[in-house]
This record gives sequence, structure tokens and C-alpha cells, in this order.
Amino acid sequence: MQLHFSPSMKSLTISSSNGFVDLMKIKVAARHISYRTLFHTILILAFLLPFVFILTALVTLEGVNKCSSFDCLGRRLGPKLLGRGDDSRQRLVSELYKNLNQVNSIEVPDGIKLPDNFTQLVSEMKSSKYNAKEFAIILKGMMERSEKEIRESKFAELVNKHFAASSVPKGIHCLSLRLTDEYSSNAHARRQLPSPEFLPVLSDNSYYHFILSTDNILAASVVVTSAVQSSITPEKIVFHVITDKKTYAGMHSWFALNPSPPAIIEVKGVHQFDWLTRDNIPVLEAVENHNGVRNYYHGNHVVGTNLSDTTPRSFASKLQARSPKYISLLNHLRIYLPELFPNLDKVVFLDDDVVIQRDLSTLWELDLGGKVNGAVETCQGEDSWVMSKRFRTYFNFSHPLIARSLDPEECAWAYGMNIFDLRAWRKTNIRETYHTWLKENLKSNLTLWRLGTLPPALIAFRGHVQPIDPSWHLLGLGYQSKTSIESVKKAAVIHYNGQSKPWLEIGFEHLRPFWSKYVNYSNDFVKNCHILE
Repeated sequence: MQLHFSPSMKSLTISSSNGFVDLMKIKVAARHISYRTLFHTILILAFLLPFVFILTALVTLEGVNKCSSFDCLGRRLGPKLLGRGDDSRQRLVSELYKNLNQVNSIEVPDGIKLPDNFTQLVSEMKSSKYNAKEFAIILKGMMERSEKEIRESKFAELVNKHFAASSVPKGIHCLSLRLTDEYSSNAHARRQLPSPEFLPVLSDNSYYHFILSTDNILAASVVVTSAVQSSITPEKIVFHVITDKKTYAGMHSWFALNPSPPAIIEVKGVHQFDWLTRDNIPVLEAVENHNGVRNYYHGNHVVGTNLSDTTPRSFASKLQARSPKYISLLNHLRIYLPELFPNLDKVVFLDDDVVIQRDLSTLWELDLGGKVNGAVETCQGEDSWVMSKRFRTYFNFSHPLIARSLDPEECAWAYGMNIFDLRAWRKTNIRETYHTWLKENLKSNLTLWRLGTLPPALIAFRGHVQPIDPSWHLLGLGYQSKTSIESVKKAAVIHYNGQSKPWLEIGFEHLRPFWSKYVNYSNDFVKNCHILE
């Protein structure tokens, strides 16, 4: 770019660097020009010329270097200087948006043939020369097909996860079989639990009594071991382990061969409780024998479900509610604690998927204010999925009986780690209320609620629950992997409620170590059954 003044100072010429093209020629009137005016003119031009040069270069790169006049250059650069693009491009974009909006409101034809992938789409576009609307319809069809396939895969994954969570892992099944065989062949595995000299302790209220109801030997061992190791006074701990008849021999063998001194452990089968008769628990027999119940918990979990109107999270909750454990007597036993342990005043009831990380003896010192059940409420907390449970979560409020009997906004509470005042409990009609509502749900063909044993307990314990600090009981380690590790470390009891139990392959790897560190991998039975290998 060159700037040239004529000798007479009557003209000013701006030319390209090669001198062949005159970009701008300015004639000056024949009058005297002051040096000040000339200086300001040159200063302004010096400021503008770099921009003119840059725009000229852009035009040249775009293939318009044949512009040989300032008028042509102005037509090319004008829209760019004014912030406007090529009109043809704007029309193309506008037409595309128009077609997309039209296609958005129409259905993709059923018989339309859709490309299998992007490469095939590009190939067909070249050969078929789709117009914009045809292209938009095909693109919409491909996206809808992909969304449907992803959705179906997600539901299939949830069903498979449900079956994985409901099944017994090979290693745990092996452990139960080997220990049962040991019970029949090894007298030491059949020794009395506890030893005769400790029998009076089983009803001594100066001890800390824990009750654990389970048919999972490995899980029971972790609960007991973690409680003993976390206790300040382990010699004051008494564990009452209750199991079913088929697991009793294996469970007894484990704790006979692997005691946790100085704690005292009692193992008892449901068949060994005189109080558990059909006369006392007729409603539970009805639950187990009810055809609708059996079909609900053991039938096809997808038939009758409208997957198009169901979210994956809602479907997962429904599958969780169909776990067969919910019709097991072991899962209902907690409602009979005052009758099963008539000489005890206060007990802590634990689920088998918990780990104790802190001394729990101060739970017995909590003032429950005359209430029966000390529990953590689950309607508020940092975790919006686990700690957002109110009565509306569990009950069908479209049913007239539920709608007139319960408040949908009432806060729910958690099973899994509860301190029960059995003396206060014996003065209530909690058990009768529990039975009454179970019968009502059976009569309504399971339309009052679907989710396990907690709903009837929420009703039966209404007015008898004392909320305790959430740090006592952290829930949700079996539901999602987003659980805060810092919160896990601080909690007194962590609860792997949900499908992803730590002893299953579908358990969350980063949360498993908090549980697995209490597994005795050096034990011969554990090694031979290849637990968690």
C-alpha cells in the first residue's frame, strides 16, 4: 500500500504495493492548503489504511481479487463493514430453521427407510439429493430411533441389575454350604452360643444389645466385626443374630468358629422362637401365600409396565420394591421385638447392609422423650435423591383410604439403624396397627403401597418416632455413586441400602472398601469360596 502526492499538491493517490491498481485517487481544489490541515489529513489516513488493507486481503482470499475499482471493492466490503453477511447464506439458514420447525410438529412416517448410520446418510444425500424438508424428516427419524434404543437399553440394564441384586452370589452361596457341612461334621462348630456361663447376659440390661436379622452370613460377620472394632467397650456388646431355618447351621458355624471376643454373640433361628406361631402372625402367612403378592414379587417385572410413560428412576424404584426379601419373615421380624425379647428394655436394630464406624453406646443414653423409635428422618439433607422421602414417596394418595388417613407431606424416617425403647413399645398398639394395614393392602390388591415393609411401619409408628441426628446413620450407599466420601467417613453408621450391595459385583468400587476392610480374607472358608475375587 503506497501514498503518493503530486508535485503540485493537487492530487493524492493511494495504490497497491505493486503499483498496478489505483485503489483511491483524491483531487484537491486549487487553493492553498495549510500544513496543519495536511498533517491532520495524513494522520486520519494513516489510521484508516491498515483496516482498508486487512479488508482488501480478506476479499482477495475469498476469490474476489478481480475487483479493480473502488466501487467494486465497496460493494464487496460494505456488508462486512456494516456487520451484514451474504444474503444467500442468510436465506439458506432461514429456510433450514423453517423446515426444522415444520418437521418438529409432524410425525415421522411409519414406512420411511432410515439410514443406519451417518456415513450412509451422507451417501444417500449425494445420490438422492434430498430437499431441506426431506433431510429434516430423515434426521428426526434417526434421532427418535436412537433415543428409543437408548431408552430400551436403559430399562434392560435396570432389569438385569434387579436380578443381579436379588440373586445370591456364587461365593456367598458357597460359604453357606461349606459352613452348613462343617456344622454337621465338626462338634466345635456346633458348640453352644453363647457359652453357658454367659447366658444370663442375654437378658442383662446393663449391656448394649444389638439385634441383627439376616440370612447372609458374610454380611452378618461384617456388621458384628465393625461394631466390635468401633466400640470403646466391646466387652459390653451383646449381639442377637436371628436367621431362617435353612441358614441357621451355617450361621451358627461361622460365629462358633469365628467369635468376636470380648463381645457375646447369640445365634437363633426363627424356628427356635416359641412366640412365632401362626396364631400370633397370621397376616404374614397370608402375605406369603397371597397369589397377587407372589406374582408381584416373583413374576415378570416388565409385563404391564408402560415404559414410554415411565422414567428410569421411577422404574428402578418399582423394581426395588419387588425384591423378594420384602415378603420374608426375617424382614418383618423387627415389628415383633418386644415379644421376642421380653426381658430387654432398649435395643439397637441393625440391617445386614450396614457398617458401624463409631462407638454406638451413647445411643442408649439418648432421651427419646417417651417415644418408641429413635430414627434418622429422610425428608431433608444434602442428597436430594436419598434424603427427599415423604409419605407421598411410599403411598398411593389417589386411593381414598390413604388420602383421608395420611398426610402426603409428612416426613419419612429410615429403617436400618434404630434405637427402640421396648418398654415404651409394649404400652402401644403398634403391632396391631401394622397388621391392620397389611390386611388392608392385601384387600385392596396391593394398591395402597408397593414398597416393601417400611410403609406399614411408617403408619404403625406414627406419633412414636423421635428424630435423631443424621450423623448417626448415613443412607444411600447402594443407590448411587455420588455419595460424598467425606460424609461417609464422618458417619457413625453407613448403610448400603439399595441394589448395589458391597458384596455384589454391581457394588460401587469406591464405596466398597468401607465394607470390605471388615471381611476376614485370611479365613479358610472365605478363601476357598473366592469371596469378591
